[in-house]
Amino acid sequence: MEPLTKHTGLAAPLDKANVDTDQIIPKQFLKRVERTGFGQFLFYDWRFNDDQQINENFVLNKPKMKGASILLARNNFGCGSSREHAPWALLDYGIKVIIAPSFADIFYNNCFKNGILPIKLSEAEVEVLFKKSQDYDMKLTVDLEKQIVTDNSGLSYSFETDSYRKSMLLKGLDDIALTEKYDQQIFSYEQNKKKVYQHVVHS
Repeated sequence: MEPLTKHTGLAAPLDKANVDTDQIIPKQFLKRVERTGFGQFLFYDWRFNDDQQINENFVLNKPKMKGASILLARNNFGCGSSREHAPWALLDYGIKVIIAPSFADIFYNNCFKNGILPIKLSEAEVEVLFKKSQDYDMKLTVDLEKQIVTDNSGLSYSFETDSYRKSMLLKGLDDIALTEKYDQQIFSYEQNKKKVYQHVVHS
């Protein structure tokens, strides 16, 4: 997992509330066992029409949104099933930060575990960002260390995040990588445990 310390990117405004994980990555695309390759199916039913042609009206399909790496969303983003494929698809597409007033709890946790920073701002602050994004192609800078979101017009919003999750993102660690840091200690513990067991058996 790549460290996320400070990120500047184009913000795409997805003006929808209660976006569930089946809309983020539809169930028919969950057959892969790898974490990669899901980006092409992100928001599939919105990005493509029934005839499989690109829906030019969908925000991520607009030419000016090419390369967007920050997603603006409305309340309760990531609701529905707990599928971890949803953050996998977002990250594989190139989304590194999601800003919304609220998130579904499991999705929120899964974002941190997979290298995406979900930021909760107030509804009023998110509304300002949506309005700005309509006027021009808005780039935002997210500084995780300082916990602020800024643009080049002077806007600055602070956000809260759990210190443990923040540390994991700053260092680029997921749960597995964190465990692997203690390989030697785990090995030593298991060896000592084995010696104690053998001593008890033979005594």
